[in-house]
Amino acid sequence: MTGMRPRGSDLAEWRKSNSQKCPCARFPEDAEVALNGKTRESIHQSLFLHITPTITMPPRLRLHASKRLRLSTSNAAYPSCQCRYASLAAATTPAPSIESTIHASSPISRHPPTQPPPYKPAEFRKTQLHRIYTSLIRSSPLMLVFQHNNLKASEFAGIRRQLNFALEKVDAELGTKASPSVIGKYTELQIVQTGIFASAVKVAESFNSESFSDAARTHHPQDPATNTSTTLNTKPASPQYTHSLSKEAWKAARNAKVQTGLEPLLSGPLVVLTFPLVSPQHLKAAMTILSPSEAFPAPKRKANPGLYDPTIQSGLQKLMLLGARVEGKVFDLDGTKWVGGISGGLDGLRAQLVYMLQSLPATLTNTLEGAAKSLYVTVESRRQDMEPKEDKPEAEKKEA
Repeated sequence: MTGMRPRGSDLAEWRKSNSQKCPCARFPEDAEVALNGKTRESIHQSLFLHITPTITMPPRLRLHASKRLRLSTSNAAYPSCQCRYASLAAATTPAPSIESTIHASSPISRHPPTQPPPYKPAEFRKTQLHRIYTSLIRSSPLMLVFQHNNLKASEFAGIRRQLNFALEKVDAELGTKASPSVIGKYTELQIVQTGIFASAVKVAESFNSESFSDAARTHHPQDPATNTSTTLNTKPASPQYTHSLSKEAWKAARNAKVQTGLEPLLSGPLVVLTFPLVSPQHLKAAMTILSPSEAFPAPKRKANPGLYDPTIQSGLQKLMLLGARVEGKVFDLDGTKWVGGISGGLDGLRAQLVYMLQSLPATLTNTLEGAAKSLYVTVESRRQDMEPKEDKPEAEKKEA
């Protein structure tokens, strides 16, 4: 039983007895030779074989067998099955026709047409003010420019209120039920930033989006005639972006050499009064409130007591009329008063123009007919003088 390997509970007793009999079984560091002439490594190996179970490894595959297996798998036919479902079958796409390639659908634009990219960042307040001022200048044929001196908000609100009352009265006088007048409703009085407003005036006067050739606008991304293969430049510097905030507008304003005429007026803090249409009656009513004078006297206290409020009067004293811009032409103070003093407004001006056009042809006709009439009178008088004098007594005899 000593040569056999113990099993179960006898294994623990066998280890204990061997450790007591042989000190080398505990692997002391100073022991070099073990029992029966065995070294410490042999004892380790024997104990490991007794304790650990035997591990059996599967047989290895030889090289020539692996080659045969690889060749057999590569030459084997791959089983294929036909798809029986129409939804899973790959449809054959026909080639595009020549007409579809010539008249193809338009490419997708990077920017919507209602929000083109500006040259300056659109999120800044200056950019939006520049856009507002440019649109205001182009849509206002009549504009008055005032200079204010530390105008307060309460004073400005009172002035605007009195101005609206005066313009509403003019609308009521000129308008009818069939065609009511709305000029006073869309008249605006606002404070502007001088630098941005001057730049907007330059752009509005020097830049015209319609001046670009039609060839530059034929390749718009949303044009149906534009081919998909056409190389489009969608950057803000492209000529197709011709709005007031584009790079083309900035270049045109920078290189403009034409003077707008408003340069002397655009200095200091400004207030602008804009009209949607040219109306001398509305201009006269506005000047009686904002800049009263002998030609445009202010309404009396009895007619408009709110105008004589101390706050409003203090604000009116801080306003000074500089000039006006009428139909693209700049007028000074005297010219502005002349436009406001036209009797009858535009209708009276049209009547004066019609009278002048009618009187001019009549004068020209009288001038051209004057020489012929004088010649006729001269010839007729000469003919009468050359008639024989004998006929004259005979006629007298017959009468007698």
